[in-house]
Amino acid sequence: MGGEASVVMREPGGSAHETWAMGSLFEHLLTADESAGRLGVAVVTQPPGIATPLHRHTREAEAFYLLEGEMTYRAGEEDYELGPGCFMYLPQGLPHAFRTRGTGPVRYLALSEPGHLLGLYDEVGVPATARRVPGEGEGRPMAEEIARWNEVGPRYGLEVVGPPIPEAAG
Repeated sequence: MGGEASVVMREPGGSAHETWAMGSLFEHLLTADESAGRLGVAVVTQPPGIATPLHRHTREAEAFYLLEGEMTYRAGEEDYELGPGCFMYLPQGLPHAFRTRGTGPVRYLALSEPGHLLGLYDEVGVPATARRVPGEGEGRPMAEEIARWNEVGPRYGLEVVGPPIPEAAG
């Protein structure tokens, strides 16, 4: 856990820092260090077609609130079709995966309790040089990023337990 928590306020468009990982932009609003390890919060922007493998977190619970876009989410044995305004809470240890859908970007508010999980994206990705999703040739090459996920993920309690949601699912 971090030190002592204190008040954190961010102006619109402000963040502690930004990261490019998974072809996405992570705008960190609250880091684990700022909350004494209790909570991590980020606004995440992802292009259509991003998909995670089925995975679980052995240490954290996650929640998110979808601001824009469409996604399919698998939580345990259930599949959910989500649009703007949908909220989801994922208890610690529950296998889950998602795939972004549609033609435009997906934006959501991501929360992790305790807050250290969002640091995973900093280790796997690179500091963003602009507040947008990375373009072609920006960020890490996918093969290098996947290797980093395999190396770093276990230290964060990330366990891959299955394949991504197929493109045609939903």
